[in-house]
Order: sequence, then structure tokens, then C-alpha cells
Amino acid sequence: MTDDTKQPPRQRAPRKRTKAKPPARPQGAAPQPSQPAAAATVRAAAPAPAQPTRARKLAVIAMHVRWRDLDAFNHVNNSSYLTFLEEARLQWLRGVPGEWFNEHAMPVMAAVELHYLKPITWPAEVDVQLSCARLGNTSMTVANRIVDRNDPACVYADGTVVLVWIDPATGQPVSLPDAIRVACQ
Repeated sequence: MTDDTKQPPRQRAPRKRTKAKPPARPQGAAPQPSQPAAAATVRAAAPAPAQPTRARKLAVIAMHVRWRDLDAFNHVNNSSYLTFLEEARLQWLRGVPGEWFNEHAMPVMAAVELHYLKPITWPAEVDVQLSCARLGNTSMTVANRIVDRNDPACVYADGTVVLVWIDPATGQPVSLPDAIRVACQ
């Protein structure tokens, strides 16, 4: 004989979680700050918007915020900021007179640092400001700022991108093209 009444699902007993004990400290040693306190210190020291430096200004590129740039919170997704920077760099590079790439030398992004300072909401128009912060033997550092087109004091993000010129056949760094040096001086 079978019982047609449904039984509630079995409940598992909650797992007991044990806290890891910190290592014992030597007698008389000062206590170390807890992890949350250290993290709070890092958050409190978030960088302020970078002020324009004496870096050589390269370009100001206008960008329209597209509907597809938004995330579920109705502001521009963090990855779209990087797309804005990429598009601005490419527009600037296309306008550089002379040969800045060929079959033996082309730029690759080696590093990026970006500080998200304010959310961008739609609709918006922004300007991406590019400056040459450093020229090396094989690389350049581009300083970036994403600002409100109608209020350039409103900085949405700032940071840097390092471009290294490499030989695509070998993957090895090559000398920075003269056209880039001239454009950045």
C-alpha cells in the first residue's frame, strides 16, 4: 500500500562553520589590524580625479553614449568605458601623419589602469581627452580622461594605457615609430 500524501522535503541540518583562529602573536606584540579595517583604509584612499598635467595633449574625441552601453542599473557598463578609450585612441592614431604601424611594428595594449569616478547615465555625450604621459624606447603611456562634453569639470573616469610596439611575427618589442614620437612632442 502506498501513501499518496506528499511529505515535505527533508531539511538538512545547518552546517557548523568554524572561524579560523588567527595565529598566536608573541607575548607583548601589538595586535594587527583586521582584514576589514585594512580594506576600508584602501577604499578611503581612492584616487581623486587626475588633474591635467604637463603631458602633451594629443586629442579630444567626442563620443555618444549608446543604449547598448548601459547595464541593468541604467548607467554605462564598466567595460564600455574601455571601449570609449579604445575608440578614441584609434581615432587619434588614424590621424597621426606618417607610418605608425606596418608589417614589422604594431601597437598592443600592455597595461591599463582606470579609475571609475562617477557613473555615466543615458542620454549623455562625453569627450575622451588623450595626452601623452610618457614616451619610452618601445612604448608610450597615454593618459585618458572621460569628461562630460557640456561640463569638462565633471570627470567620469581617468587613467592610463600603456601601448607597446611589437613585431607581430616574433612578438618582441620594437622601437617606437618616429611618427608617434613626432606626434607626441
